[in-house]
Amino acid sequence: MIENLHKKILTSILIGIPILISLTIYANFEKLALNLKNFKWTLLIPVLTLSILNYVVRFLRWEFYLRRIGIKISASKSFLIFISGLTMSITPGKFGEALKSYLLKITDDIPISRSASIVVVERLTDFLALVILALFGSFYFKYGQEIIVGVGIAVISGIFIISKEKIFYIILERIKKVIGDRFTLKVQTAYNSALELINPKVLIPSILIATVSWFFECIGFYIVIHVYSTDISLSLATFIYSFSTIAGAISMLPGGLGLTEGSMTGLLVLNKIPKDKSAAITIITRAVTLWFAVVLGLIALYIFQRGIKKSKS
Repeated sequence: MIENLHKKILTSILIGIPILISLTIYANFEKLALNLKNFKWTLLIPVLTLSILNYVVRFLRWEFYLRRIGIKISASKSFLIFISGLTMSITPGKFGEALKSYLLKITDDIPISRSASIVVVERLTDFLALVILALFGSFYFKYGQEIIVGVGIAVISGIFIISKEKIFYIILERIKKVIGDRFTLKVQTAYNSALELINPKVLIPSILIATVSWFFECIGFYIVIHVYSTDISLSLATFIYSFSTIAGAISMLPGGLGLTEGSMTGLLVLNKIPKDKSAAITIITRAVTLWFAVVLGLIALYIFQRGIKKSKS
């Protein structure tokens, strides 16, 4: 998995380049360059801090999940593994963050099937948190209600179906002959962990944690917007960021590349921000959220690999 990481990053960069070129053409290169030049770059400090707060709060959720399914490792190792997983923010739906399960297997011989459910439930709670953040705005601003409600219903339905053990074991018995006993045991292990994590006593606080974490990035987005326009409220900025992130995630494109940028820029233009400024806001926002996460992940992964090599020598 780690060995193929550079290929996935390169693929995402290759996808990102034409998107950047398209935004540049759409916004007019000279006007876009001027807007980027005039950005108050000192504001990157609070914006990046808000992104870091997002990661820290999500790490607390990760720790909560580990403890819930009985996995106990040091906080420092757990944090390094979690941040390493951010490298996979550029995978479809961020499901590549299953890298964390692989790293747990390397360090503590924890079966991947036991911890992989954490990544799935993380994504489900992230979706629901973004739906909550976007829902009010979708009805207030009368845009995207069908998509947001549809995503919310789909996620809740998925959780409901997973929670029904009888249905699961009926399906498992029917496919047992195809997947074999060994793989069946791994599926059961993953399912038992998932059941523990979608228990309402765990799920509800997890969604609240996720909502807080993603709201930090909404605030960061608002700060970037505020440099170019004072007409966008925090509630509208929250809606635009949440809706664009949901749109990118359900596209299943690496990192939501293309649809996230298009949705974000388009919604800003619809709210009367000139397209050159809208494109600049989008580029800066994606740099301090998506690509910043990837860079942090790569640094953490490098430190992790060095630690593994030292322990073996």
